[in-house]
Amino acid sequence: MGKLTDTFCKNTKVPKMHPDGDGLYLKVQASAKDKSRVTKSWMFRWGAGGKNTMGLGSYPEVTLARARELTLEKRRLITEGIDPREERQQRQLEIKRQQNTKTFKDHALDYIDAQKAGWKNPKHVQQWQNTLATYAYPVIGDLTIEQISLDHIRQILDPIWSTKSETAERIRGRLEVIIDAAMVKEDRPVMNHARWKGRLEHLLPAPQRKKRLQHHPALKYAALKPFYDLLKAHGGIAAMCMRFTILTACRTNESIGATWAEIDLENRVWTIPKTRMKKGKEHRVPLSDEAVALLKELKGFELSKQWVFPSPMKPQQHLSNMGMLSLLKKGLNRPDITVHGFRSTFRDWAGETTNHEREVIEHALAHQLADETEAAYQRGDYFEKRKVLMQDWSTFAAGRNPDAMT
Repeated sequence: MGKLTDTFCKNTKVPKMHPDGDGLYLKVQASAKDKSRVTKSWMFRWGAGGKNTMGLGSYPEVTLARARELTLEKRRLITEGIDPREERQQRQLEIKRQQNTKTFKDHALDYIDAQKAGWKNPKHVQQWQNTLATYAYPVIGDLTIEQISLDHIRQILDPIWSTKSETAERIRGRLEVIIDAAMVKEDRPVMNHARWKGRLEHLLPAPQRKKRLQHHPALKYAALKPFYDLLKAHGGIAAMCMRFTILTACRTNESIGATWAEIDLENRVWTIPKTRMKKGKEHRVPLSDEAVALLKELKGFELSKQWVFPSPMKPQQHLSNMGMLSLLKKGLNRPDITVHGFRSTFRDWAGETTNHEREVIEHALAHQLADETEAAYQRGDYFEKRKVLMQDWSTFAAGRNPDAMT
């Protein structure tokens, strides 16, 4: 080194690589927009023909003297068999590690907060929070993502991988996406030990996924009337919500989340917005005589201005998704059936004992037609035909002629 001077570095505007010696160059570049303007920076080149390069900073922020010092430092690393580019990268990562103290729990909470708006089911937030709090936080909650080792991940998954395989696989997937999101957010390439492909697949047996469709235990339609009468006699919000769920053949989340704004008693229709539907499509439900009578009874109670089925303990919230299930298991001593199973009861009754068209029945259940070609040509929702279907179902469930209803 020693070919360049401070005066030369300051005044030169010739666009080229100006050598100082020992692999140090002052790189002068003309501006693309204004050829009379130039930028200057330091470059260090080494190896056969100078094939390896790295920048040492801009001039004059990095002076000639400082550029020479940096060149000597890089030369010493090379003689020790160390690539100066890798050394600088490791040093920068270490600085980032020292500056960042966010823990896995911090990253997990950030991820849930960022994603929850896109999750249709509010239960997902609670499920993520509960599983992470139960299984992950006790092991890695206070660690940074760099500190999370393969042993930590195994410590979380090994005890439940075979006994609670579905839960374990969900937790593994959640750990993977949280660590990935943290790496992207903070631009820190660390090893994601929760990844299945190329990592855990070599250490853990493949998760045991259920091959067959799991049906919800359902009540036989022949036993529906006495069960419905039992619900009427029982009373209470959970029982009334279950009656409404049966009469409308809807899903649990749709019924417990029903609002008075969605109910049009005059026109006898319940319009469920697409944001609350499984398929993301608005669903109109014709209300039978029995359903209208039930809603008018609830309206008269004035339990909530917003929710049709408010929580008995917290009227500002709707009935919990466990409300009806608890009634089945404890209040009615029927742990052998599920609330969702009443949709199967309706489907069996409609298909086996009535002449209603299959398409009408499927639309009543808000099912998407299996035949894509058929679905593409089907624009309507069979609402008028579904009125008749749901009234027939109501008559069957309540066990009385609608003409005789008061």
